[in-house]
Amino acid sequence: MLDRLSGEKEGVVQSHPCMLVRGMIDTNETPDATDDVITDTTDAPATTDPVAAMILEQLAAAKPGGSLSPEDMARALADARRKPNDPPDLWRRYMSAVKQQAIHLARAGSIQVLRKGQPVEDPARVKGVIRYRLPV
Repeated sequence: MLDRLSGEKEGVVQSHPCMLVRGMIDTNETPDATDDVITDTTDAPATTDPVAAMILEQLAAAKPGGSLSPEDMARALADARRKPNDPPDLWRRYMSAVKQQAIHLARAGSIQVLRKGQPVEDPARVKGVIRYRLPV
């Protein structure tokens, strides 16, 4: 029986050029032995997120051994992205992004999360007033 919309036989699956057929191997996924492998020899972590980059910049600009609060980071980010019609408390919108990226950076060892002046074990589970600093 013909399908009224497509004009094809019912139950027949049309293959798409991008579909893999069972038993086919996708050669794009496996690297060839002749491919050149490029390794990054720098010690700095790759930061593609602008919030993470801003956190690292703010901490680098702080005094040696100094720390900054998540609010300070969010305020700096909001000021950098502020538009004329933005409300004065725009920084509050950036607090969750700052905290999330700080957790990521802390797990990577790029920064430390402090509670009562001491580094915390698990930055994702810390509660209360916290601050960030570069590792000493």
